[in-house]
Amino acid sequence: MARPGSDTARWHHLTAGEAIGRLGTDPSTGLDPAQVLSARTRHGPNTVTARKGVPAWRKFLLQFHQPLIYILLAAVVVTAALGEWVDCTVILLVVLANSVIGYFQEEKAGKAIEALGKMILTEATARRAGSGRIRIPSADIVPGDIILLQPGDLVPADMRLIHAKELHIAEAALSGESLPAHKRTEPLPESTALADRRNIAYAGTLVTSGHGEGIVFGTGDGTETGRIARLISEATEISTPLTRKIASFSRLLLWVILAVAVFAFCVGVLRGESPGTMFMVAVALAVGAIPEGLPAAVTIVLAIGVSRMARRRAIIRKLPAVETLGGTTVICSDKTGTLTENQMTVQQVFAGGRCFHISGGGYEPTGGISLDGTSVDPADQPALLECLRAGLLCNDTRISPREDGSHAINGDPTEAALLVSAAKSGLHHADSHARSPRIDMIPFGSDHMFRATLHHHADSRMIYKVGAVERLLDRCADSLGGDGNPAPLDKEAVRAAVESMASQGLRVLAFARRPADDITGDLTHEHVSSGLTFLGLQGMIDPPRQEAIQSVALCRKAGIRVKMITGDHATTARAIAIRIGLASRAENTKVLTGSELEAIPDDGLPAIAAKTAVFARVAPEQKLRLVKALQSTGHIVAMTGDGVNDAPALRQADIGIAMGITGTDVAKEAADMILTDDNFSSIQTAVEEGRGVFDNLLKFIIWTLPTNLGETCIILLAVLSGTTLPLLPMQLLWINLGTSVLLGLTLVFEPREPGLMDRPPRLPSRPLLTFPLLMRTGLVSLLMIAGTFWVFSHEHSVGTLDSARTAAVNAIIMVEVAYLFSCRSLNHPLPAIGLWTNRLAIAGAVAMVAVQLCATGIPFIARLLHFQTPGVETWMRTLLVSAAVFMAVEFEKWLRFGRHRGLQAPPE
Repeated sequence: MARPGSDTARWHHLTAGEAIGRLGTDPSTGLDPAQVLSARTRHGPNTVTARKGVPAWRKFLLQFHQPLIYILLAAVVVTAALGEWVDCTVILLVVLANSVIGYFQEEKAGKAIEALGKMILTEATARRAGSGRIRIPSADIVPGDIILLQPGDLVPADMRLIHAKELHIAEAALSGESLPAHKRTEPLPESTALADRRNIAYAGTLVTSGHGEGIVFGTGDGTETGRIARLISEATEISTPLTRKIASFSRLLLWVILAVAVFAFCVGVLRGESPGTMFMVAVALAVGAIPEGLPAAVTIVLAIGVSRMARRRAIIRKLPAVETLGGTTVICSDKTGTLTENQMTVQQVFAGGRCFHISGGGYEPTGGISLDGTSVDPADQPALLECLRAGLLCNDTRISPREDGSHAINGDPTEAALLVSAAKSGLHHADSHARSPRIDMIPFGSDHMFRATLHHHADSRMIYKVGAVERLLDRCADSLGGDGNPAPLDKEAVRAAVESMASQGLRVLAFARRPADDITGDLTHEHVSSGLTFLGLQGMIDPPRQEAIQSVALCRKAGIRVKMITGDHATTARAIAIRIGLASRAENTKVLTGSELEAIPDDGLPAIAAKTAVFARVAPEQKLRLVKALQSTGHIVAMTGDGVNDAPALRQADIGIAMGITGTDVAKEAADMILTDDNFSSIQTAVEEGRGVFDNLLKFIIWTLPTNLGETCIILLAVLSGTTLPLLPMQLLWINLGTSVLLGLTLVFEPREPGLMDRPPRLPSRPLLTFPLLMRTGLVSLLMIAGTFWVFSHEHSVGTLDSARTAAVNAIIMVEVAYLFSCRSLNHPLPAIGLWTNRLAIAGAVAMVAVQLCATGIPFIARLLHFQTPGVETWMRTLLVSAAVFMAVEFEKWLRFGRHRGLQAPPE
C-alpha cells in the first residue's frame, strides 16, 4: 500500500483503478475489520496533531528575559543586600507587574492547529465489508476506506474520486475559488495545480450538489489540511518593528548603563569612597537611567489602541499588532470574501440586442437596471424581462433571510445570482413558479452543459433552457427582439457581447425558450436540440466590495502597496484587480500565476514580488513564500485572508488579518487581528489607528528619555567632581514612577494628529530615534542638568542638604510637566494642536504638582523621601527652569517645521 498523503503516489495522476489497486481495497465492499485495524495501527486516528505548547511556568519566566529587566533585577539584589528595603520592594513590584501583563497577553495566542483539527471532526458514510453502508466518526476513517458523498457532507479525508455524478464541492477555504469545483474521475496530468485537481476531494471542504464516491488516501496529518497545519507550525512568528527597535534600544541602553555604573563605582573608590557607598551610587545611576515606566507604557498604549480598534470593528488578538499596522508597507490580500463579496452577482444582461447593467451586489435583492447610464423600468423591456424569467424558472436554488438581515443560499451560487437579478426586476421565485409551475426537467450535466425545464405558461406550455453559450446559440432559430416579438438572430452580435463580458471577468450564461404544446410525454434532449428562441445572456462575477475600492485607494495614497494573492483564475483575478484599482486596463498588466511562480528561484522572487500586484492560482505554500520574499527586502507585511489556505501566510506575516464572519476558525487563530465586519475598509481605519498608536508611544519615549539621561548625568557629574549627590536613589524612583503614571501615560490618550494617512509608512530600517529627536533629547537633558544644578547649588548654599535635594527633585518634575505639553506633538507647536484637546494631560499635570506638594508638605512622606518644604523663592526658580525648557523646545520645533510646513509635516 502506498504511503497515504504522500506526493510520490500523485493520486490525481492515477486512474481510479490504479488508486484502488495501490490501496488494496475492494470498492464494492470496502475494507474488512482486519484491514481497518491494521490501517489504524499504522496511520493513527484521522485527526490533525496539535503542537506542543510552551508550559505556563516557562512563558512566565520568559517575561523576565529582557535587558532592562536584568538591570532592575540586579538593582533588587543590590538594594536588598544593602538593606534598602523600600527601594528593593518598589523596584521588584515594577518588574512583577510588567511580567504578569506580558504573560496574560501571550496566553491568548497559539490555537491554530486545534482549529484545524476541528475542521475534519464530523461523521461520514463509509462502505465496509460485513456492514454495508455505515455512518462512522471521521476520526475512525483510515486510508483505503470507501467514502460516499452527498450534498451537505463535509469531506472527512483526502480521497481520490472513483465515481462522481454532477458532484460539486465548495473549496474556497482551500483553493480560493469563488465557485464550487465540478468534480470528475478522469486522471489528470502530473503537473496539475491543487486548485485544478478535479478528481480529488479534500478534507474539510463541503459538498454542495451531486453525489460521489472516493477512496481515502490521506488522513489526519497526511491530508492537505494537515500539510497546512505543518506550514503553520513551521512559519516563523515575526517580531514587530516596535519590539525589534525597543529590543535593540534596550540592549544598547543595557551596556551604556552598566558601563556608566561601573565607571562611577571605580572613580568613587579611587577617590577614597567606601565600596558600600559607591554601590548605592551605582544603583542610583542604574535606577536613574532605566525608564522603569517604558514596559508598562508600551503595554498600556497598545491596550488603548486595541480598545479603539474594537470600536472600529477590528479585534486585536496580539497587542504588538496594533503598532505593526502603523508601520505596514505591504498588504497582501486574498480576493474571495476579502476584496470581493464572496457572492456571485449578475452585473450585465444582453437581451433584445442591447446590454443592460444591473447595480447592487451580493444576494441582497436591492439594485436597479440601467441602459446606457439611464435607469429603465423592466416592465417596459419585454426581452430583458423574459431573459431574467428564464433564469428564475430554470433554477433549483433558494435564498432565505437570516436573523441578522443578510441572506443565505441553499444551493448553487450561480443559480442564486440568477434569482437575485430576477428579483431586482420585480420577478420573485414563489410568484413566478405559481404562475408557471414546473412539469418536468432535464438536470444540468457536465456532458451537455445545460439545464432545461418544462412549465405551464398561461394557457400553453413553455420550455426554458440555460447553459453554456456554445451549447445554446447554434440550437436557436431566432431571437426575442426588444419589443418582445420574434426577430432574426444576430450570432455575431451575441458573440461580441460574450467576448465583451468575458474580458471583464464575467461568467456568461445563455438563455433560450421554445413553445412545448406538442410535448405530451417526458421532456427529452431532442425537445431542446433545435428550434429555440434566443432570449439573451447574463454575465456574473463575485464583485469587489465598494468599500474595498475606496480603501485600496486610501492605502495607496498612504504609501502602502496592496497586492492580491488568490487561488482563483488569472482572468477573474485581473478583472477584479482592475475594478479595485490594483491594475490598469492595459493589455500588458501582468498577472503572475502559481505555475509561473513555481519556476522562479528564491533569489529572484523578491524583486518580482515587489513589482507584481496580482497573483493568481496560488497554492498555500506559495502564499507563504511570497510573504517571506517581501519580508526579505525589509517590507512590513500584512496578510489578509479567510480560508484554511491563508493560515500559514497569516502566521508568517508581520501581521495576519482574518475575516470574522466568513473566516474559518483556522484563519482566525493564526491571525493577529480579526475584522468583525469582513470589510477591507476596516483595515484602512486600523492602519490609521496603528499610526496614531506609534506616534503616541514615540511621544512617551521622547518625553521620558531626557529625564533618565539627565538624572544619570547629574549623578555622574557629581561623582566625577567629587561633590554631594543632588539626588538619592529613592528620590529617583519617586520621580520616574510618579511622573510616568501621572504625566507620561496621558500622552497615550493623545488624539490622532491631522494628515496621518497622507504620510508614507515609516521605513522599517528607520531607527526609533532619528537624529533630530536625539538632538532634542540632548537639548532638554542639558537644560535639565543645568537647571537642576543651579537650583540645587543655590538652595544648598542657603539651606540644608535635604532642602537642596527637594529643590532638585521639584526642578526635574516641573521640567517634565512643561516638556509634557511640548511632546503632545513632536512637530507642531502647542497652539496648532490645541491646549484642551487632551484634557487628561492637563489633569495629569495638576495631579503631579498636587502630589509633589503633598510629598513635601506631609511630614511622614517627607521624612521617608528626605524632603523639606520649599519656600516661594525656590518654587519661582523651579518654575523658571521649566519655562525655559518649554520655550526652547517650542522654538526648536518652529525653526524646523513652523516656518515651512503646516499640519501635514511628517513625524521624525
